[in-house]
Amino acid sequence: MFVFYWPWFAVLLPLPLLVKLLLPLSKHKAEEAPEIHYFSLDRIKAAFSARDCKAHKKNLYYNILFGLFWVSLILSLMQPEWTSIFRQEKNKGYDLMLAVDISASMLAVDFSEKAQAISRLDAVKDVVGKFVLARQGDRVGLITFGQSAYLHVPLTLDTVSVSRMLSDALPGMAGNATAIGDAIGLSVKTLRQRPEGSRVLVLLTDGVDNASRIPPLEAAKLAKQYGIRIYTIGVGKSGQVPYPTGMGGYTMVEVAMDEKLLKEIADVTEGQYFLASDRNTLREVYNKINLLEKSDSNESSFLIREPLYQYPLSIALACFLLLVFHQIYVYRRV
Repeated sequence: MFVFYWPWFAVLLPLPLLVKLLLPLSKHKAEEAPEIHYFSLDRIKAAFSARDCKAHKKNLYYNILFGLFWVSLILSLMQPEWTSIFRQEKNKGYDLMLAVDISASMLAVDFSEKAQAISRLDAVKDVVGKFVLARQGDRVGLITFGQSAYLHVPLTLDTVSVSRMLSDALPGMAGNATAIGDAIGLSVKTLRQRPEGSRVLVLLTDGVDNASRIPPLEAAKLAKQYGIRIYTIGVGKSGQVPYPTGMGGYTMVEVAMDEKLLKEIADVTEGQYFLASDRNTLREVYNKINLLEKSDSNESSFLIREPLYQYPLSIALACFLLLVFHQIYVYRRV
């Protein structure tokens, strides 16, 4: 942004005109002027008219040069500068690990809306993806688990990449069983190196732990030792839910969810348990977590000034030198 640091110097711009108007040069009165009688006045008038024309051109040249000098000098006094605002954010963000169940049971389509088949995993991708994008300033990581748990994305500030990697996850790619304890254990291994007070795990599952090598409650106690707070989310409904057959149709299957275990995991780590039985509820759950684990940030603004006075000042000096040389030239001619 272009600004003048001292714009009030602009009041000096009309100063030469005011001086000329208030202090005019003395002129001889017409009656006091000498008279010349010569038999060839036409030749004299012609000679002096040519000289007057040259004098007029010299005066015009002098006035333009002086005007350019004065305007450039005032502009340099007004201190022109180019300013830029630089903002620096000091984020005291959280280290947030997302553990998402991608077992085969996440294919259940009990999140369907208006004749549109929406699986549990599709709803999770949509809601969690937007939740991740809103966590600016936080380090976010992604663990996907089924029969085994995998660190899908390490902790990173690049929330766009985390959201994209989550959207590429496929149901069953980590196995068809559910290993909740292993997912918690891998999260503890990843988060324990981070600063205390900022470690958070959001665990999302729709099933019963049946494949963990580490008991879920023991893993939760380990997370408690490292100061990791766990928020658990149960996705879907227990009982009969529609499930794709793989041939374009759907059948009703029996699924179960261990809500008691999820509540105990949250209680051990001083977290909270949420049940998301439909898409709107799931969205509300993540909105609540976003409010609970809001990162703090301090923003500082710096004004960077780049002075530009040297450009009009250079023009003023050049005009001043030309005026000086012009006066020397006129003096020598005279």
